Amino acid sequence: QVQFVESGGGLVQPGGSLRLSCVASGTAFRTYTMAWFRQTPGRERERVAAITTGGSPLNYPDSVKGRFTISRDNGKNTVYLQMDSLNPEDTAAYYCNRFAGSITWGQGTQVTVSS
Repeated sequence: QVQFVESGGGLVQPGGSLRLSCVASGTAFRTYTMAWFRQTPGRERERVAAITTGGSPLNYPDSVKGRFTISRDNGKNTVYLQMDSLNPEDTAAYYCNRFAGSITWGQGTQVTVSS
């Protein structure tokens, strides 16, 4: 069973940046279209970025377009999310998963944007 371990979250001021990492176990990672999701209490999980097996980002939602950048390193079984120009609305727990969110969710990493 594939497992995901997210890291890199923290407290950041508005306008700041963070880089999230997600390491996957197993050997199937390179065959997955991967995505980053975020969730706040009381709201549905939202996909904020996705990337093909070959490393091409898919369209970003308007809420993060131009500020978030997804990338991956198949040799390290890792997907990244570079987040720039953060604002308080980006505060959430962030998770990685396959595009459809079909694998058991990891614990996520909390991002808090506040002054």
